Amino acid sequence: MSEHEQEIRHMIDPSVPELTPLETMRHSAAHVMADAIKRLWPDAKLAFGPHTEDGFYYDIAMEHRLGPEDFERIEAEMAKITAAKHPFVREEISRNAAVELFEEEGERFKVEAIAAIPEDAVLTLYRSGDFVDLCRGPHVEHTGKIKAFKIMSIAGAYWRGDENGPMLQRVYGTAFPDRKALKQYLQMLEEAKKRDHRKVGKELGLFTFDPIAPASPFFTGKGATVYNLLQAYVRKLYVRYGYEEIITPQIFDMELFHTSGHYEHYKDNMFICDIDEREFGVKPMNCPGHCILYRHSRRSYRELPLRFADFGRLHRYERAGVTHGLTRVRTFCQDDAHIFCTPEQVEQEIAGVTKMILECYRTFGFEELEIEISTRPESYLGELETWDRAEAALKSALEGQGLDYVINEGDGAFYGPKIDFQVRDALRRSWQLGTIQLDFQLPERFGLEFVDQEDGRGRPVMVHRAMLGSLERFFGVYLEHVAGKFPTWLAPVQVSILPIADRHHAWAEEVAAALRARGIRVEVDLRSEKLGQKIRGATLQRVPIMLVLGDKEVEARAVAPRSRDGKTGAQETLEAFVNRLAEEASIPA
Repeated sequence: MSEHEQEIRHMIDPSVPELTPLETMRHSAAHVMADAIKRLWPDAKLAFGPHTEDGFYYDIAMEHRLGPEDFERIEAEMAKITAAKHPFVREEISRNAAVELFEEEGERFKVEAIAAIPEDAVLTLYRSGDFVDLCRGPHVEHTGKIKAFKIMSIAGAYWRGDENGPMLQRVYGTAFPDRKALKQYLQMLEEAKKRDHRKVGKELGLFTFDPIAPASPFFTGKGATVYNLLQAYVRKLYVRYGYEEIITPQIFDMELFHTSGHYEHYKDNMFICDIDEREFGVKPMNCPGHCILYRHSRRSYRELPLRFADFGRLHRYERAGVTHGLTRVRTFCQDDAHIFCTPEQVEQEIAGVTKMILECYRTFGFEELEIEISTRPESYLGELETWDRAEAALKSALEGQGLDYVINEGDGAFYGPKIDFQVRDALRRSWQLGTIQLDFQLPERFGLEFVDQEDGRGRPVMVHRAMLGSLERFFGVYLEHVAGKFPTWLAPVQVSILPIADRHHAWAEEVAAALRARGIRVEVDLRSEKLGQKIRGATLQRVPIMLVLGDKEVEARAVAPRSRDGKTGAQETLEAFVNRLAEEASIPA
């Protein structure tokens, strides 16, 4: 469903959740912004203007190409409108009358949108001053209630999300209850720019991109170290939680995706090729291949649950306009797993997966999160009764653990409902990472069975599960969360050794050898630079520990650790330091 179709549904569907006070104010601000733009450029034609998580936008068609130089003009006009305190007046109108009204206004996008609404529908308009818009509402009492606002950016957007349709100008803005809150938000955005994973990744030399492989990252040695350590941590969890890691092919005959249903629902996002007069697809997900592996052996209920984990590389065609650094790429790896269990085991498996996911997030310092259950979408496989049973199982599993959750209506996968885990980073931005998806459909489509206790045939339930999700995306999210300051166990370089003069080089190499013997990642800076410059270089690289070695350290055969935050610890023997650091630098259990 496109954003514009969602807006149409919002106008007439009483089941759509009501707006919060902040959402109501931001939606009202979108109307004020559209009014201001129409005053400044009367030829402007309006599409839709919803609220967003951080503000609002309005899609507009107009001859003038808006740019940052226009923002102040728009804001000044908005200030006049808010100062006038125009009441937001609600008015009901029939569909046909609405068509006639907006045809007279020359608002062709409104007319086209109304045409998609049933003829007997009763719509609502909101008037504020001379401005009128098609909208379900609600709105604030009057425009003066919008106290603090700012135009943020301009982007392009196709009408109804159709690449063959008109290109509109999407004007983004934000609004807050007061200027203090707006100022804090803008400061957060400035900090977000500093933490941008593309910027930090370049500074630390972790990854790069090249047009030869669009939206596909190249990880350097340092970046690959972090990447591999993420996998190593997850593998340690797999041992404790009873997972079996498997390897499956990259390319499959498209027959596999016809069987799974992905061809019908997902082929436009796949890389497809013809080989030996057969159509093949590069796998965009692991689940169909896991079904094939399950099916290759006769399974007994005694073997279940089977927990297959797979770090296989996946490829999905993402349009160039939506790719973004590591967080939206075309090639990636997931900490992906699929659990095959009996229907009676579902709740215990959901509970076990949830426990593992929450442990994982605590390790990475994500303490604040929200859990969502996403229910049946409009386009789905299977029977309604099966979906109801699946959704009830997810709710019961979470409630049994005393975990709060919210319902995200209609956002489940086409094959089953799911639990999504939204974490907040250091800037309190929300990111969806982990997911648990309950699937009664793929076992049916692939004919998966197990021998039950009565020697009959049972159908397993399939649980799709990821914790970090895409490792590439998690890498980017986590890099911003810690601003490049990885914990010692995950840092690509854990210790930087900084000898003051040439006569200290021998001790520096001896210290480095002792650390490397314990598996600690070390760099020795033997450049003939001043000590301050060496410290600055290691600090900019966010190396957790620096060892400055001078005459005192050589004479005592000792070290004095210095943190990247500038704190210097007491001098200690090399043996004591290595033993202590080896514990701190190891992958969490």
